[in-house]
Amino acid sequence: MRTIVWDVDDVLNELMRDWFERAWVPTHPACTIRYEGLSQNPPHELLGIDRDVYLSSLDSFRLSDEFSRMTPNGTLISWFKRSGHRFRHIALTATPIRCAPHSAAWVLRHFGDWMRTFAFVPSMRNSDPAFDYDRTKEDYLQWWGKADYFIDDNPGHVEAAQKLGVRAFLAPRPWNRAEGTLADILASLDGSL
Repeated sequence: MRTIVWDVDDVLNELMRDWFERAWVPTHPACTIRYEGLSQNPPHELLGIDRDVYLSSLDSFRLSDEFSRMTPNGTLISWFKRSGHRFRHIALTATPIRCAPHSAAWVLRHFGDWMRTFAFVPSMRNSDPAFDYDRTKEDYLQWWGKADYFIDDNPGHVEAAQKLGVRAFLAPRPWNRAEGTLADILASLDGSL
C-alpha cells in the first residue's frame, strides 16, 4: 500500500484564508487586499507589517476556537471517502510547538478515519528552544524514508521532496504558481494504482 504525506495547513484546510478573513480583515478594516491577492506566503510585506506581528496573529488564530471550527477541504473529504482506503496517510505540518496539539486534534477529528499518523516539524518562534533534528519537512521525510507521494502548498517543500525521490505535488494557492487543481492531483493519485 502506497503512502501519501499531506501538509495540513492550506492543503487539508484553508488556514490562510480562514485566518485572513476571520481574524485579520475584521480587525483591520482598512485592509484592501483580498485573499486571492495574497501572492506571498508569508504575506507580512503585502500587509505592511513586521513578520513577527503576522506570526503572532496567525499563532493566536491557531490557538483559538476559530481554528478548531475550521472546515476541512470538501474536495479532499469526498476523495478520502471514495479512495482514502487505498493508501496509507500521514499528516506532516510545520507549526509552532505550542500549536501542534491543536493541529493534531483538528486532523484527527476530520481525517482520523484515514490518517493514523500526525507529525510536525517545529515552525520556530523566538521563544522556542533550538532543535537538533527534523528542522524541515525535508529532514523528516529523509529520516522517515517511506513516503511515496507528498502534497504541500510550499514550492520549496515540494522541490525538497522531489530531490528525495518522492513524487510531490504542489497544491494550488494564490502564493504559488501551481498549475491545475487539487482535483487534478487527486486524479493522478487515483491513476497511480
